[in-house]
Amino acid sequence: MLATSDHPCSVQSALSVTLGSLEAQVMEVLWTRGECKVREVMRTLDRDLAYTTVMTTLDRLFRKKLVDRRKSTRAYIYSPRLTCQEWKNRLARDVVARLLAGPQSSREALIACLLEAVGTQDALLLEFQKEIRKRRSRSRLPTN
Repeated sequence: MLATSDHPCSVQSALSVTLGSLEAQVMEVLWTRGECKVREVMRTLDRDLAYTTVMTTLDRLFRKKLVDRRKSTRAYIYSPRLTCQEWKNRLARDVVARLLAGPQSSREALIACLLEAVGTQDALLLEFQKEIRKRRSRSRLPTN
């Protein structure tokens, strides 16, 4: 059985924001194992699930463009379209973009949360500060 806490890219709580619990677990199986048939996903999940439940879940992930599939004899073989890290990056960008598109209070809350989250990591804050200064100086350069 694949325990969420043992997964090398455990993102259960983040995935559950946009995916159902079973969809998140299936994605973790695919990220860990790569290509899988429905029965292989079922064995890895090690839960009492009907074949059609797992098949429907994989089909939903395919329609959401999170997995690819190809026909092999009579069964589909599924594989993730994104790596776990690409998914995390996409999710983070989406959340940040939504907060920045909101009212001033949302933008302020985002910045406050980011500062709080990295507050214990001075080196990271210094890198952010350098990057912000660099981008600001580039945006002030006159264009010819």
